[in-house]
Amino acid sequence: MDYLFLVVGLLVLVAGGDWLLKSAVALSLRLRVPKIVIGLTVVSFATSAPELIVSVKSALDGFPDLAVANVVGSNIANLGLVLGITLMLGSIEVTRSFYKTDWPVMMFASLLLFGTSVFDGQISSSEGWMFFGLLGLFVWYIVKFQKTAVVDELPEDDLPLSLSKTWGYLLIGGVALWGGSELLVQSAVSIATALGVSDRIIGITVVSVGTSIPELAASVIAVLKKEKSISLGNLLGSNIFNVFAVLGITAIISPIQIVDRSLVDQDMIWMLAFALVVLPLVFLPKGLRLNWRDGLVLLGMYGAFLYQTLG
Repeated sequence: MDYLFLVVGLLVLVAGGDWLLKSAVALSLRLRVPKIVIGLTVVSFATSAPELIVSVKSALDGFPDLAVANVVGSNIANLGLVLGITLMLGSIEVTRSFYKTDWPVMMFASLLLFGTSVFDGQISSSEGWMFFGLLGLFVWYIVKFQKTAVVDELPEDDLPLSLSKTWGYLLIGGVALWGGSELLVQSAVSIATALGVSDRIIGITVVSVGTSIPELAASVIAVLKKEKSISLGNLLGSNIFNVFAVLGITAIISPIQIVDRSLVDQDMIWMLAFALVVLPLVFLPKGLRLNWRDGLVLLGMYGAFLYQTLG
């Protein structure tokens, strides 16, 4: 039955990604803001909801390693697995604002998480408030100043929707992503637990990949429909939201004590490596572009990460 729930959860997530994308495009048209701003805010928050729910529940239930591993593993999966697969389906043209604003904030969030965890092995309530405050500053900045960071290839395909349909697609898509993720994660955890795997391993692999499925669904659908600005913005924004919102809110509710030091000494190093490698990939071999070769590099790194973690 767990395997059936796994498949059903995946199908619900794909449908939710499609509805969320429609609402995001409609919102960008209605508000007259660049699509990447919508990707970095509305879509990112909706697709980060599973991480938030899983992490808060894990911390409250006394599984802090699962809460942190979920976020760290999800950030790794977003860049290694999700972006890698997305790039295998099509290239992404990137403009200057990507490395001037979006990537630096993602890198800063990753470094800040590592810095707050490496010395005392915990994320305190005050650090949670700091994360949440930085999230507020980030959202304010991108809404006020962010420029388009990816070329929109088919603007003529953008179809406006009525306000009721826009919010309806947003609500249904968000609920579908959340519900599908819950179904997927619960079934995956049941399968993994039956195999006698630790909390950290479950969190960094099974749960993190499960909660990254919304990003994968939204990004793949976006890139197939040539809405690559939302695809890239969604991934960058989700990694930032995972640190500032998910761990911020979780730590505010219940301070997080990291039990397994491998989360800091090994997994967070991988998270930093993935965040760092995206920048040079934008310039090599051709400037300001990500293509299938870069996708292969990211997927190869993700395979190496899984090999080390599970090996």
